[in-house]
Amino acid sequence: MHRFAGVLWTDAVRPQHLIRSPAASRFLLFCDTPMSLQALLTPAMLLVSNVFMTFAWYGHLKHKGSVLMLAILASWSIAFFEYCIAVPANRWGSDYFNTAQLKTMQEVITLLVFTCFSVFWLKESLTINHLIGFALIAAGAAFVFRG
Repeated sequence: MHRFAGVLWTDAVRPQHLIRSPAASRFLLFCDTPMSLQALLTPAMLLVSNVFMTFAWYGHLKHKGSVLMLAILASWSIAFFEYCIAVPANRWGSDYFNTAQLKTMQEVITLLVFTCFSVFWLKESLTINHLIGFALIAAGAAFVFRG
């Protein structure tokens, strides 16, 4: 017996078209196999690392009057901490996800972090075109996790 979307299924009637790989099924919680702590930490660590990287890449745009070399040095300093989190996240995550899934997860997290960053830090408006574009990217990401 397996749990899928709150319903118990036997192997004979389990919806196999929705569960293509063990990594995807663990990530999406489609089976009752408990997830490893490393598999849970991977998206959380990628989220934290992405916050650092977003500030490294775009944080200086709020302070365009500062010297460019200072912005570069500050960005590299912030990026160091991003790598200290992203590298272990990807290394541990590769035990549960393939590289395409890791990269896709990172890109979706990037969109979420960047959206919040641009609205709350840079005070830019979010338009319906942005939301539609991000939704299409997220839909594409869903295909990567299908297997």
